Amino acid sequence: MPETIEISSLDLRYEKCRLKAPGAEKILLGSIVENGIRDPLQGVDTGEHHILLDGFKRYRCAVKLGIRIVPYVSLATDEACGLIALLRASNARSLSILEQSRFIDELKSVHQMSTAEIAGLLEKSKAWVSVRSGIIKQMSHCVAGHIFAGRFPVYSFMYTLRSFIRLNGVKTQDIDAFVQSVAGKNFSIRDIDLLAKGYFKGSEDFRKQIQAGNIKWVLERLKKTVPVATNCTKAEQGIIRMLEICLKYMQTLTVRCATCRFKTVAFLVEANLLSGGIIRQMDSFTKAMGDFYDYTRKTPGHIHAVSGGHETSTDCPSVECEHQHGAIDY
Repeated sequence: MPETIEISSLDLRYEKCRLKAPGAEKILLGSIVENGIRDPLQGVDTGEHHILLDGFKRYRCAVKLGIRIVPYVSLATDEACGLIALLRASNARSLSILEQSRFIDELKSVHQMSTAEIAGLLEKSKAWVSVRSGIIKQMSHCVAGHIFAGRFPVYSFMYTLRSFIRLNGVKTQDIDAFVQSVAGKNFSIRDIDLLAKGYFKGSEDFRKQIQAGNIKWVLERLKKTVPVATNCTKAEQGIIRMLEICLKYMQTLTVRCATCRFKTVAFLVEANLLSGGIIRQMDSFTKAMGDFYDYTRKTPGHIHAVSGGHETSTDCPSVECEHQHGAIDY
């Protein structure tokens, strides 16, 4: 059962494991102003402290609004058990693959749990645990800092930078330097992808200009020298536009439908009809997108999953990518 606690009693040691999303937090702030904190924060009670695991956005919003008392639920009386409980419910809570990776790393490094133990408690395969453990090991402190602070897109790390990490000659400091150059500047995922190609595969002049901060100049020239869309047929360009629109609104709806509270009867009736239609199409749409992704990934010339003529992806992005953009810690 939820209880109410003083917000000052919360221990924030796991805040570093959760992704920040300033846009979602801004929407949530408005919702809390109107309706208060409806969903209790979740954590672990060790006797002396309430260690927060889920609800950091709600916590920060409460602090901004001067709310001193918040609803709270304890998941366990032991940190490791609390982390396991949160990971088991991660599908329902939209815990991203990077957040899962961070928590699994905590279980291994701090609580000395093995891959087999974690897999057994989560009722997952050892491969599922190993993939996530491997992702976090590929990430430097510099890159992790920017990603978890919301200054660099998760997707760009997972499906752009990881392909360059596997290339011979690309060092950790090179990845760090690129991320530091573009982080926090609100570039689109497509622009970051293009800049990464220019930085790691382009001329030395491009790299120096990006490091010097002349990124817009580089981007303009890259767009002129690498015309992606103009190499496609009209039908292909149409598909690309539809995919971009679909991705954009999936991300937006994931945030707004979960954080906003709607009251107008006319809206609720129409929204119910439309959302029901979407749900009925979801299975066939997911299958179509999965088949389409597999087809485009295996087609020669794919730039994200292929390096040196061999596929390099070790996990299934078609399953995970839904969590990379819209993972929200409400």
